[in-house]
Amino acid sequence: MRDNETGGHIRRTQHYVRVLAERLRDHPRFCHELNDETIDMMFRSAPLHDVGKVAIPDAILLKQGKLTPAEWEIMKRHPTYGRDAIAQAELELGDQGGSFLRFAREIAHCHHEKWDGSGYPQGLAGDDIPVSARLMAAADVYDALMSRRAYKEAYSHQRAMEMIQAERGRHFDPDVVDALQDLAETCRDIARRYRDGDDPQQA
Repeated sequence: MRDNETGGHIRRTQHYVRVLAERLRDHPRFCHELNDETIDMMFRSAPLHDVGKVAIPDAILLKQGKLTPAEWEIMKRHPTYGRDAIAQAELELGDQGGSFLRFAREIAHCHHEKWDGSGYPQGLAGDDIPVSARLMAAADVYDALMSRRAYKEAYSHQRAMEMIQAERGRHFDPDVVDALQDLAETCRDIARRYRDGDDPQQA
């Protein structure tokens, strides 16, 4: 209710995460993590990826334009706020890491980390970034590129894929990018199915 992201964004990223996970479940780098149960839990936890934004002041969260460097530093705290909120919920529920909240916590905290270590808030790199967060990173950026925002128009599906491909091995896990490329038409269909009413979701 406070964020300028949409319900469509939540649904789209949720479905991107699931199809990416299903594509990679038999890959030797991912098969230890991905199975029917964990894929379902990642799907259910994905909508909480930006829950930490509830702690960001409205003047920053709802700003119609580019953030100042100082505002950006405050915005970059939302992954930590999200992790802390979900960890508190786990504690209060007596959750021992066996529910979808474990993945929600990972995704909330780590979806802005980058494969080359240049992300935030921890500067994690490579396989130190949880699998769930690596999937969400690609899903979140793909959807952001495809969506209209106050500060930009929507990019076409083709242009969004090109931009993500350019960040293969830098922002994103190379194998996740390859899976996204293989699923290009599936992702385009998801974008169309769950598009926002006022967003053309250019194809």
